[in-house]
Amino acid sequence: MIGFIGGGNMAEALIKGIRGKAQGAREKILVSEPREERKKYLEQAYSVKTTSDNKEVASLCDIIILAVKPKNMATVLTEIKELITDKKTVVSIAAGITLSYLQSRLNTKKLIRVMPNTPALVQEGMSVMSLCECFSDRDIAAIRDIFMSIGRVLTLPEKYMDAVTALSGSGPAFIALFVESLVDSGVKLGLSRDNSSELAIQTLIGTARLLEEGMSPERLREMVTSPGGTTAAGLKVFEEKGLKNIVLNVLEAAKTRAEELGRRE
Repeated sequence: MIGFIGGGNMAEALIKGIRGKAQGAREKILVSEPREERKKYLEQAYSVKTTSDNKEVASLCDIIILAVKPKNMATVLTEIKELITDKKTVVSIAAGITLSYLQSRLNTKKLIRVMPNTPALVQEGMSVMSLCECFSDRDIAAIRDIFMSIGRVLTLPEKYMDAVTALSGSGPAFIALFVESLVDSGVKLGLSRDNSSELAIQTLIGTARLLEEGMSPERLREMVTSPGGTTAAGLKVFEEKGLKNIVLNVLEAAKTRAEELGRRE
């Protein structure tokens, strides 16, 4: 049985993904969630069982996904500690929570740290896994399948996780801010908000598709840019304002904050 401690948006995305698979449709899922209204919603929408008792999830489930906020992690770990054995796999999707932190409080090495991102809500997520070498291929495959149900999965050493958090974890917000700025600017140039929004979003989707199919960002930029043309004029402003340095500074700030969240040992 798969258990979730926390029934928020990311837990819901994972449940939706699992339920969308042929085999996952029959998977037994138990969710611990304190809000009664949220419990009822998850039960009705995804046919899962719910509880308000974290210990029940820890006791009954073989795979336990910790989908709680980092600030609540210590309390949850203390609560379930005595129920975690080396036969259970514990997966944390909380930003900044390290494997060593989890191990020091659960006394098991069967721990996996995953950083998913918000596009998981539409099964287009990017998840990065870090784990020890104590897992069998079968155990790893079971967890990978869960996260493959919401998008793509990459496995990296944990030392890269703060950079991952900054880039793909926080990245959707940074990209959304850029699109928001395009829409607002289009309105200031005379377009209606609806038209400006459609133009910006579809441009984003189409560009992402070209990149996904293998075209490099540099090549795409060169294709769109004609010497002395409109794109060149706009790119010149980006260059003058130091866009690449701004982006680097943004990611560095996010990475630093992820490191701060991880200093809990």
